Amino acid sequence: MSDLRDTLFRYLTLLQLIPRYPGRASTPVLKEKLAERGFQIDSRSLQRDLRDRLSVHFPLVCDDSQKPYRWYFDRDFHCNLPALDVPSALTLVLAEEYLKGLLPPVVIGQLSPHFTDARRLLDELSSNGLSRGARKVRAIPNGKALIPAELNADTWQVVTEALLEQKAIDVTYLSRSSETEKPLTLHPQGMVSRHSVTYLLATVNSYADIRQFALHRVRHAALSEQPWRAREDFNIDTYIQGGAFGYRQGAHDVTLSADIARSVAWLLQETPLSHEQSVEALPGSDWYRLTARVPDDQQTLWWLMGLGANVKVLAPSAWRDELKATAERVLAHYADDASAVHDDT
Repeated sequence: MSDLRDTLFRYLTLLQLIPRYPGRASTPVLKEKLAERGFQIDSRSLQRDLRDRLSVHFPLVCDDSQKPYRWYFDRDFHCNLPALDVPSALTLVLAEEYLKGLLPPVVIGQLSPHFTDARRLLDELSSNGLSRGARKVRAIPNGKALIPAELNADTWQVVTEALLEQKAIDVTYLSRSSETEKPLTLHPQGMVSRHSVTYLLATVNSYADIRQFALHRVRHAALSEQPWRAREDFNIDTYIQGGAFGYRQGAHDVTLSADIARSVAWLLQETPLSHEQSVEALPGSDWYRLTARVPDDQQTLWWLMGLGANVKVLAPSAWRDELKATAERVLAHYADDASAVHDDT
């Protein structure tokens, strides 16, 4: 009975270790991971488990195009334990609506079996009020969202494997500055998705500084024979807070003071700009005074620019001057257009 139980748990563990397509796991890797979990098995027995037992009952596929052979589940295969409940299914549908505007299609594809199961469950429960929610819920971005950059499925597989297993990768990368493709060896340290683009944070070749690589510009990626080099002092949260993605202009936060229209005041009272924020009505006016402690970065400045005539910045003075100068340039553009139209008529 003990041997039968051990075999059963080994099978269950092995099934959990095999990824869905486009992911793949080689036989040696599966053997190593089983050993890490306390299951000792020789390579021949493992191959027999995969080929003669598990693949008979599960949609397992063997990629025998190269050795060692690699195994994966059919992309549409998914198993839920425990069964998915209706509120969770509705949550997944809402998550899909939100994420598909932020992440590359190949990333959403990794989650598609979960989303498919959720929609199937809701469709089958026609008498359940919550099931009709799949046709009534949508998630839309705050502002104009760009279509996520296309990302190659094989690139995603190699990069994520290298990041999680601490391996270097050899890539061909399209440089935006030089508009040329360059061969590089990257040592992944982290990953960030921002504004419909996913970035790999990595050191390159023999350099120690962290650089950002847009994954959709990776033309080819393969695991490298070079040993992975760690940056022990790297912390992804510290890196982000330091302004790496916010185009920070100063090391310290600043106090934003501005007069804002009623609609903006309502927005910021419900969804604050900062944890240190106050919004007070101005006597005898429909306007409000906003005071908030915010990062000294271009992202906050661009947000203020998007408010247009609904905001009047009082401080910092540098932001006030830049907003005023930008408004003057915009007016100048339209003045030029007006003169051109007048001349044509």
